[in-house]
Amino acid sequence: MDAGAFSFFRRHSAYGVLFLRLAIGVFIIYGVQDNVFSWERMLEFRDFLQERGVPYPLLAAHVSVYVQFTCGILLLLGGAVRFVGLLLIINFTAAIFIAHIGQPFQQYYPAAQLIAVGFFFLFNGAGPVSLDAFVTRTQQKHHSPLYAKKPSVIRKS
Repeated sequence: MDAGAFSFFRRHSAYGVLFLRLAIGVFIIYGVQDNVFSWERMLEFRDFLQERGVPYPLLAAHVSVYVQFTCGILLLLGGAVRFVGLLLIINFTAAIFIAHIGQPFQQYYPAAQLIAVGFFFLFNGAGPVSLDAFVTRTQQKHHSPLYAKKPSVIRKS
């Protein structure tokens, strides 16, 4: 294939993370929204965790659900994405040990994939179209020598 055919994508490769963030953010939010908006579903999750011997199952259910929901929103915005990556690694590693040990590959694969995506975000960050990038640009702009305050001159009369 012609090397120039994909030159646009090579030049703009940093933007690829945007599509991954959007897909994973929507996937995670969709996966927990029923627990966020339905107390009955949250109690079902608590019961699931209790059956597996998780201590403080109602607290654990809330922590897991709201961490995932918040991570999904942050991924959509591109905020705190490296930290989100770390939370995804922790949450879905726990999910594999709590819920997926002994299951066939197809059942634990989504959790395993989210661990891999967590490592991607941890190492790569949010990309240029993100809240993280905006904050970084704003901080650099305000700490730039061009924007530094000039010393005031005291005039003697």
